[in-house]
Amino acid sequence: MRFRRDHLRENRCEQANLCLSAITIQVLAVLFVATFIRSALGFGEALVAVPLLALVMPVQVVAPLAVLVSITVALVVVIQDWRSVHLRSAGWLILATLFGIPLGLWMLKTVPESIVKAILGVFIIAFAVYSLAGRKPELHSDRLAPFFGFVAGILGGAYGMNGPPLVVYGVLRRWTPIQFRATLQGYFLVASMVGMAGYALTGLWTRTVTRYFLLSLPLALIAIFLGTVLHRRLSSARFLVFVNVGLALIGLLLLKQALHA
Repeated sequence: MRFRRDHLRENRCEQANLCLSAITIQVLAVLFVATFIRSALGFGEALVAVPLLALVMPVQVVAPLAVLVSITVALVVVIQDWRSVHLRSAGWLILATLFGIPLGLWMLKTVPESIVKAILGVFIIAFAVYSLAGRKPELHSDRLAPFFGFVAGILGGAYGMNGPPLVVYGVLRRWTPIQFRATLQGYFLVASMVGMAGYALTGLWTRTVTRYFLLSLPLALIAIFLGTVLHRRLSSARFLVFVNVGLALIGLLLLKQALHA
């Protein structure tokens, strides 16, 4: 009811060209921060944007809105850094994801979400701590890319969390910061477009979603630019630290969600 009241008030304000509602300001602020994080590190915006936006908007609006913003970030980064996309890795990850999504949809109906999030959270935290402690796990080829892509598809199909396995894979492959960001965006661009097609087919891509997206677009482009500036100033060592800290925070968030499920 609160969302509907604010939404109606916002429409009246817009007609008079007088104001933006509190909800719109919150949405724009959250999307700006989330887009900046995504542009700087290459991941993490969904776990920032979706929970916060869901506090003030219906999830049916939040999910497709977040995917549209994801497509925007990925498209801009791929255009900027397409030469740095590790095409072989991205191809294997995307292909394997398509096979993992059906299993994820099955898990959504049969496996308790809290169990999956708890296991994933513990694994991610352990990996991040291991890496931050100075250990150097490394993969020298794309032999395991289908495995990580398949797991990403499962988690994406079930809970919209396909990012963590991809980030772990990028860390293990020891990509340079620009390869890391560009390759993940190549993956997210394709995956997000497929997801948006699904929202369109199911009627969830509404005028409200498009309207919020268009309002957020100027700030999102600024956030992408600022995130890119920060990204290019980070050394490989510092970037790896930021990525592992980000992974640890994601793991803690997943554990918190599991405990409160």
